[in-house]
Amino acid sequence: MRARRAAARSTSALIATLALTAGLAGPAAAAGERQAPPVATATDPVTHEENDRVPEGSVWTQHYFPSSDDSGTELHADVLLPEGLSRGEKVPVILSVGPYFAHAGQTGPEGWSHTGPSSRFQDFVEGTDLFDEGYAFVMVDLRGFGGSTGCLDWGGPGEQADVKAAIDWSAKQPWSTGAVGMYGKSYDAVTGLIGNNLDQRALKAVVAQEPLWDMYQYIYSNGVPRPNVTGTAGAYNSIATMPPMPDDDPRYRANARYEQARPECLTENSAGYRIADQRDEHWTSRDLARMARGSDTPLFVTQGFIEPNTKPEEMQEYLDNHEGPERGWLGQWDHVRGGDRTPDGRLAMGREGWYEETLSFYDQYLKGVRPSVRYPAYAVEDSTGAWRAQRTWPVTERSVTLPLGGGSYVDDGGASARAALAASGTPAPRPPAPPAGRWDMENAPATEHAAPEGLAGETAKRQRGGEVGSSFFVWSTPLKKAVRVTGTPQVSLTAKGEGNVMLKLYDVAPDGTAVMFDEQVSLVDSGRLTVDLKATDWTLAAGHVLAVEIGSIQTGSWRDTPSGETVEVRGARLRLALDDPADDVATPGDRSPFLDTYLSRYTVELPAGPGTFTLVRDGRSGIRPWR
Repeated sequence: MRARRAAARSTSALIATLALTAGLAGPAAAAGERQAPPVATATDPVTHEENDRVPEGSVWTQHYFPSSDDSGTELHADVLLPEGLSRGEKVPVILSVGPYFAHAGQTGPEGWSHTGPSSRFQDFVEGTDLFDEGYAFVMVDLRGFGGSTGCLDWGGPGEQADVKAAIDWSAKQPWSTGAVGMYGKSYDAVTGLIGNNLDQRALKAVVAQEPLWDMYQYIYSNGVPRPNVTGTAGAYNSIATMPPMPDDDPRYRANARYEQARPECLTENSAGYRIADQRDEHWTSRDLARMARGSDTPLFVTQGFIEPNTKPEEMQEYLDNHEGPERGWLGQWDHVRGGDRTPDGRLAMGREGWYEETLSFYDQYLKGVRPSVRYPAYAVEDSTGAWRAQRTWPVTERSVTLPLGGGSYVDDGGASARAALAASGTPAPRPPAPPAGRWDMENAPATEHAAPEGLAGETAKRQRGGEVGSSFFVWSTPLKKAVRVTGTPQVSLTAKGEGNVMLKLYDVAPDGTAVMFDEQVSLVDSGRLTVDLKATDWTLAAGHVLAVEIGSIQTGSWRDTPSGETVEVRGARLRLALDDPADDVATPGDRSPFLDTYLSRYTVELPAGPGTFTLVRDGRSGIRPWR
């Protein structure tokens, strides 16, 4: 295939393929003036030799087509076809749909001297030799971004209509076999999940790296706003109003100014993020995990369990609702792609072969080519840095419901613990400040140190002294054997009082050092409350203790308003899915570099208190099972 493509590459062959009659576009250069690279149209393709922003081995054309919701929204697509495609030859399509494909830059102007297709996924194009392997790559701007018109609609029905239109359009082009796969990371991974939910016959496979599984969870945690309640709106409003390149074609330039000419689009976009009620139609129409019920598109996902940006919230619900073939790389990394490397050259996910496995996945489902390598359905890195292969995720050997009892705390944002530290002469950590700056799904501002020195230990010390502080702890007895906490932990409790609650799980070593490995927050109103924490995959070693903290929001990235009330908790229970690490089947992979960064940020001094529940008893589950 590669040899034939190389021999066939020529501009004239492509022009014959597309039955072109028009010449290459571009103004004539004045005497002594450098001629601008040509700009592609639907009928005037441009090669890398003519415009260096076009990837080698491909030809670039631009196209416009309507969205599928009859709104009048016009979508723009940059199409990259294998150079030298023969007349009548068809290729399968890899499609990316998102906000980051503007010619000027992904999240802001990138200083290009002339226009051309986005280089957002150049790593994927080069890593897979995509065009030599006989694929087209199509990048479609969501409404309001790049060369598309329409008002922004962050993951909503409008964007869902855009994804549907992009899939249908890609499948029906004369150079398309009709088989479409979607590829993306972050926002354009979300559109892949949307594509799966739409049940389009032409969509044969989806690769989604570090997506959101439910749009609400990125903005609120059970009614408690995150800093990006304003930051995300501002970021995407800014991206949508990014000016086009001076040499973009007139149609593109006009479409790119759509939001600037209609400020009401930006106002409406910002207003949507301020709806705190998860039951509001604004959010139920964006509940991707629920909407995945019964979907069956082959799905290849990546997710960092300790990811600080697009977190693994509602991930298990989405995967449980998905009924088709699944593949996954899951582990202890941050907001990275499968092929990303750290500055010192280490793979950010720690595992070799991202591009080869991704290409094999597309070959299988878009071309019907049987894989030559037997890849595990899921390759999972747990908190020890070890990789294992398994048929699904999570693998649950037993499920337990653990009684935590009750206690009281003051919803003061940690003020009482900080005051006690200051009185003892220990420098009191400052309350967490919301990260400043724009916050889009691709780039989240860095948060401050997430485990202030002494805060957890001081709170536990006050609890042992019989005082009501900012939170209280419940400890397990020491483990007699290692056990893995996997899936989605859940805490339920009955509260008396109003305010906020933060729930944390700690892995406590015999020397009193503890790592916070899962957390979630919620508004509290008197009554019964059930909260799902983030999905996790954390191994507790023999001799370690599981600690649960229930209290006010003292750390992390939330814009909470402490009520100052004393909240009484009773009947608290922790539901966990457990697995036995002794049953692991090893698969190749190195320790992801971010794991050590996470451990340094979230390790605190927290000596274990009296154990009141048993996690594993004589090799068998402790309390009653749940389903």
